[in-house]
Amino acid sequence: MYMLIMVLDDSSRLNEVLDAWIGAGVKGVTILESTGVNRVLERTKPGPMFAGFTQIFGSGRVGHNTLFAVIEGLEVAETAVVATEAILGDLTQPHTGIIYAVPVTQTWGIPEPYSQDTDSSRE
Repeated sequence: MYMLIMVLDDSSRLNEVLDAWIGAGVKGVTILESTGVNRVLERTKPGPMFAGFTQIFGSGRVGHNTLFAVIEGLEVAETAVVATEAILGDLTQPHTGIIYAVPVTQTWGIPEPYSQDTDSSRE
């Protein structure tokens, strides 16, 4: 079991990426709005007098979406990455996003087969 995590740079592509992940076999994706430290610092730099209006009224809000889901194996992650890059292009390029997977040893509250202990499934 793994946790597949993506920080999507362009929120306007969210639905396309979600469709691609579902097609790749990723289930139960959770989505958070997020912002990286560089964007926060850039937004808070002093600028022209009227630039502050965008922050006050919210139109200057710039952020990302962070997606995460528990997946059964790295094969699903690799399929999701290929599907994501078909939409966004090469993820090594700036302003696309990042994807990574981390091992999950146990879950609670997730339907089978995800909730099985990975050590006991190897026996």
